[in-house]
Amino acid sequence: MRTLNIGILAHVDAGKTSLTERLLFDHGAIDRLGSVDAGDTRTDDGGIERRRGITIRSAVAAFTVGGTRVNLIDTPGHSDFVAEVERALEVLDGAVLLLSAVEGVQARTRVLMRTLRRLRLPTLVFVNKIDRAGARTDGLLDDVRRLLTPHVAPLTEVTDAGTPHARVVRRPPDGRTAEALAEVDPGILAALVDGPEPTGQDLACALAAGTADGSFHPLYHGSALGGQGVAELVEGLIGLVPAAAPDTSAGAEPRGTVFAVRPGPAGERTAYLRLYDGEVRPRRRLTFLRRESDGRTTEVSGRVTRLDVVGGDATLTAGNIAALTVPGGLRVGDRLGELSERAPQFAPPTLQTLVRAVHPEQAAPLRSALLALADQDPLLHARPAASGATALLLYGEVQLEVLAATLAEDFGIEAHFAPGRVRFLERPSGTGEAAEEMPWLDHTRYWATIGLRVEPSPRGSGGEFAHETELGALPRAFHQAIEETVHATLLTGLTGAAVTDYRVTLVRSGFSSPVSTAADFRGLTPIVLRRALDRAGTVLHEPYQVFEAEVPADALAAVTALLASLGADFTGTTGGDPAWTVTGELPARRVREAELRLPGLTRGEAVWSSRPAADRPLRPGNGWPGKGVGGHPGE
Repeated sequence: MRTLNIGILAHVDAGKTSLTERLLFDHGAIDRLGSVDAGDTRTDDGGIERRRGITIRSAVAAFTVGGTRVNLIDTPGHSDFVAEVERALEVLDGAVLLLSAVEGVQARTRVLMRTLRRLRLPTLVFVNKIDRAGARTDGLLDDVRRLLTPHVAPLTEVTDAGTPHARVVRRPPDGRTAEALAEVDPGILAALVDGPEPTGQDLACALAAGTADGSFHPLYHGSALGGQGVAELVEGLIGLVPAAAPDTSAGAEPRGTVFAVRPGPAGERTAYLRLYDGEVRPRRRLTFLRRESDGRTTEVSGRVTRLDVVGGDATLTAGNIAALTVPGGLRVGDRLGELSERAPQFAPPTLQTLVRAVHPEQAAPLRSALLALADQDPLLHARPAASGATALLLYGEVQLEVLAATLAEDFGIEAHFAPGRVRFLERPSGTGEAAEEMPWLDHTRYWATIGLRVEPSPRGSGGEFAHETELGALPRAFHQAIEETVHATLLTGLTGAAVTDYRVTLVRSGFSSPVSTAADFRGLTPIVLRRALDRAGTVLHEPYQVFEAEVPADALAAVTALLASLGADFTGTTGGDPAWTVTGELPARRVREAELRLPGLTRGEAVWSSRPAADRPLRPGNGWPGKGVGGHPGE
């Protein structure tokens, strides 16, 4: 059976979960429609999701149309859960981007479409809520072409829009569709210019090709609650989105990605695996590759103790998704086999806060709970801080609220979160080396000899530990103690920020048997490492965000002046009457101020969107907030 993995993406409240419910109900996968307001939807199965009416974790559900199984991946709409969306994009064959016919194109919609177009992921646009008061169609289509993509054509029309009697009518590809397709298809352009005019079959083929390569976007209208237009959308999914071509040769090694993890009541972890090649059966032994936060690659091996293929098959085959359990537990981002074709699109969190237990006796359980949650999700970074607190990296305030509710409901812990601060990073600027001998040479209290060299490594590599000493010169436990302590020590650099993109090499070692212990090497390593790091020097970096602001023409000067005062580097200004679009990069710590001040400068008409970009060295005099922002916040 052919399988399509389809993601549903939208700005919050556009109707993603309602559309998922409608698709499952119309095709017999569920026997009644769930309601977001009632909190009984199929995919939002967490208590917090049901009460708040938002999707927090990506969820998978399936339905069948003829000979095609469609795995639906319902993703969060709130920007604080951007990592969940990016995880889902990595495993999709295609996407449905929802718009509300009432609210129109919103800031988050534009961010999502830019991402989808960058990935060239086949994407259908679905205009939802056509039966709501205030729904627009023609004007909204103009907004889509202006704000999202000019390469779009409607395949349905609406009668009585904005009323309970709204209905959807099919619109076969015609001359207007041909004109839109001509912008991305040279064959259609040549036919329009030189003749003969393209036939309906020509347009259908060009539409399928443009959708498949992500250059063109069919647009459909409908109502997830009322059901209008959903059949036409499904027809478009089945006919226009191609399934991935897996390696089905005999003996092909399994290759896949873990894109979601759900904890169970007994502490077990259920991982969702998208398989690209090969097959997986129950009890098969698998080896997953895991990239640690410091850049190292480790392995997780074990036999599959549980395998629930979405759709009910006994064996997970290429192109499909399964919920599985492996002893030791899997994390989001774990790789089965080597994956070189699809690099993860995870944007690192930049907001850092300190978490403390409201009741002192819960300090230890709080730290254990946060570390357990971070272990399930590598994008939720947690580590011990001073005075019994835990340092935590997040994406935004809504994510913080959800985490607080999770701690209270799932762990019975009431926690206090300090105000969030932007996270800074240090990178080595040169090479430095230091060494320390055993007591009889230098009168230190540690029975160990350690020499370390610190130097920069390529950007994005994280942290790397190497050795120039002879293998076996140290007992394994001593060597491991040095390596682990190196990575732990560099969580705080010379300014208090965490160090990244470094290479630390063990250049000298020695011990005295049976006096030396692993504790000697754990105690001496930070001393030597700090000396080497000080000699190497570091450069402090701050995170930036790429921004796009659409502002009225008469507010352009005031807006650009504001952004310049906040440290923006401009990359473009396009448009004119009635609006200008300003793009550039801005320090992440200034983004919130820009968002708050823009409405006052533009009569509330500005549209702002931003996303994480590469960090940059902190400019002299640009207001380094000091220790606590990059290391342990609030210390």
